Amino acid sequence: MVESLLKPIQLGAIAAPNRVIMAPLTRGRATAEGVPTAVMAEYYRQRASAGLIISEATGISREGAGWPSAPGLWTEAQTEAWKPVIEAVHKAGGRIVAQLWHMGRIVHPWFLGGEPPVSASATRAPGQAHTPEGKKDFAVARPLRLDEIPRLIDDYALAAENAKKAGFDGVQLHAANGYLIDQFLRNGTNLRDDDYGGSVENRTRLLREVTERLISIWGADRVSVRLSPNGDSQGVDDSDPASIFGEAARVLQALNIAFLELRQPGPDGTFGSTDVPQQDALIRSIYKGPLVLNSDYTVDKAEADIASGRADAISFGRPFISNPDLVERIRVGAAFAPNVNVPQSWYFPGDAGYIDYPTLAEVATPA
Repeated sequence: MVESLLKPIQLGAIAAPNRVIMAPLTRGRATAEGVPTAVMAEYYRQRASAGLIISEATGISREGAGWPSAPGLWTEAQTEAWKPVIEAVHKAGGRIVAQLWHMGRIVHPWFLGGEPPVSASATRAPGQAHTPEGKKDFAVARPLRLDEIPRLIDDYALAAENAKKAGFDGVQLHAANGYLIDQFLRNGTNLRDDDYGGSVENRTRLLREVTERLISIWGADRVSVRLSPNGDSQGVDDSDPASIFGEAARVLQALNIAFLELRQPGPDGTFGSTDVPQQDALIRSIYKGPLVLNSDYTVDKAEADIASGRADAISFGRPFISNPDLVERIRVGAAFAPNVNVPQSWYFPGDAGYIDYPTLAEVATPA
């Protein structure tokens, strides 16, 4: 019987009616200029019964945006277009925060007029980037200069201010999955010898400074962070993950953020260990706020981890794609509808595979 997942939880200033969080999901339904579209309002409205929606990763600047038709928050047009999306969620009784995203070295030069992407150091991501012209090999990144970092932090601040203007309920800093903040955190991609490299204190400096700036705009109780303290993520890894992510947890505990979300995919789990609960305990022992775990959860596993105290809430990603009423399906013990026509429907423009999944009620009483 599901009980723990459906209990309310306070996530900083946000009162969530249940612990079924909608994880950020890149869906590629914005315009080529990163402007949200009307279909996005319907998509998020359909999923407003989640305890909290974390928006799809949203670019903070042209420099940091490198996914076709992903939304942004650095222009007035983008900000204005988010307003009806958020209004639709709120009218349906939901809550939504904006996940702020800089992709760092994962941005292909195609998106930058041929210029190289920026990162902690001059490294190249493995594999290929998705571009409107098809897949292309990643390029070697240009290291951010010390005198550029204040501007970078200003870019995060502008996106956070625009998120507030648009009506979001808070923001989440995307510091996971091999993107820019993660590239600064881990010593496989951070080869710097200045104030932002070397020691774990230095490598968490950018995480701290950006989070502090977001807090200055939103307050700590409306700022959250996503980390991925597992193994290799898009070629980003660390020789001593327990040390760097333990320090990151200390930084975020001191800043008293609203909640911390950990993405830990695959059978190896956190820190590349099969002993996931023990490794979770390290971060849990340092960070005392609400802890949200993510990736490949079943309902039974999610219920067990909340009931045991290992997590305070669980964020579900792919199940929310084909189950707009995921919370209701969990409540009544109904089977999840499968994703179809994937991965094409995940990222291709149009309504198909986006807003056309029926709810349980619609299946029971078809039109």
